[in-house]
Amino acid sequence: MELVQQNPEIDAYLAVGEAVDHEHPVVRAIVRELSSPHPDAYAYAAAAYTYVRDTVPHSMDAGDLRVTWRASDVLRHRTGICYAKSIAYAALLRARGIPAALCYQRLADDDGANPVIHGLVALLLPGERGWARQDVRGNKPGVDARFSLEEERLAWTVRPEFNEVDYPVLYTEPHPAVLDALRAAPDRPALWRTLPTEL
Repeated sequence: MELVQQNPEIDAYLAVGEAVDHEHPVVRAIVRELSSPHPDAYAYAAAAYTYVRDTVPHSMDAGDLRVTWRASDVLRHRTGICYAKSIAYAALLRARGIPAALCYQRLADDDGANPVIHGLVALLLPGERGWARQDVRGNKPGVDARFSLEEERLAWTVRPEFNEVDYPVLYTEPHPAVLDALRAAPDRPALWRTLPTEL
């Protein structure tokens, strides 16, 4: 699949935003912590991936009712769903000068019912041929996502027969449908009832 930049300017994928608030002290402190033992861009990107995937539990897996959507809040409170964790990873990448985009899949149950949008990150490392999608959702039985530039190691591969979709657009900020749902939800059970089902 060919990934398409929402904004043709690569600097847009380094920008600070309301959600991707990578100038926040909480984000900057983690960047310093990870940068010291991982000075080159590839090693840092892999370390930041593992950090978000493994030290910020997916709120559903952990039974956490809180809803986070700013990168600084995700990293401070150590909780979030896939969208929030993706925002946090994008912030950690951008803070180190690595272009990062938010992108999405449409997933469904095994019978095609209950579609939902799943959040990913795409990054562009120096010397690489193009954008590489990563999934920081968090592993669990049946899910084994890994950092990889050679071949995608996402939590799920889409199944077109169930109307699942890989959306090709690379966004600079969370898709409005995603951000609106996160910001409006008082807690995760309420968020679950309002998750977007398509973009």
